[in-house]
Amino acid sequence: MKVHPTAQLLGEVRLGEGVEVGPYAILDGRLGPVEIGEGTLVYGNVWIQGPTFMGRENIVYPFASIGGGPQDLEYKLEPTEIYIGDRNVIREYVTINKGSTKDKGKTTIGNDNYFMAYSHIAHDCRIGNHVIFTNGASIAGHVEVHDYAILSAFVGVQQFSRIGAHAFVGGYSAVNQDVLPYAKVVGLRPLVVVGVNTVGLSRRGFTREQIRAIDRAFKILLRSDLLLEEAIKKIEEELGDREEIKVLLDFLKTVDPRRGFHRKLRRK
Repeated sequence: MKVHPTAQLLGEVRLGEGVEVGPYAILDGRLGPVEIGEGTLVYGNVWIQGPTFMGRENIVYPFASIGGGPQDLEYKLEPTEIYIGDRNVIREYVTINKGSTKDKGKTTIGNDNYFMAYSHIAHDCRIGNHVIFTNGASIAGHVEVHDYAILSAFVGVQQFSRIGAHAFVGGYSAVNQDVLPYAKVVGLRPLVVVGVNTVGLSRRGFTREQIRAIDRAFKILLRSDLLLEEAIKKIEEELGDREEIKVLLDFLKTVDPRRGFHRKLRRK
């Protein structure tokens, strides 16, 4: 454990074996514990406020702010929380807000994620594993981002939206509904579906047969004249025994009908 003499550890701070804390970093455990797991590197000028629980082998770059209260006018310093998993990279000026009393009171981040400079994660969000936030990508409160999704530069995501697994959101896009798993989307108003994220899926080891099955499901869902319930039934009949299709079906069955999902196709 190496803590620079100019760093400040206030209140309840627990550091695992091999943790390094750089100059002028502030770990503020006065509102609740700050717990940093083994092998984590906290560079200088980082600010972390509790209650924050961080796992192993994370890297936090200068001027990141973790554990600030939700940007909610009704927040009154309640001891809401942040849980961060293992091996995440949090770059310069990233902001991660703790949960609010309007939800479960916690913001949750999984493992092996990469948050590039100036990206923002608001209160009560849930981030999966192997997710990438490119520079300036920002998500509002209560958003879910599922495994292997990529948010490109300066993407903005509206409250309560969900980004499905393996989805790719193009730069400067505005998301105000759910984004389907495996989808490639881009645009401001409206956001449009370009197609299946075939390049990303190939890089992650999906076979041609799996990608063809996903493409077929997208055609049934987005290019037919079927109602959503009819499209789901047809996908189940044709492809429902495939694991990659079950991910899509489970997502579709949990779409909030008041919000819906992005389904407008880009014109050829």
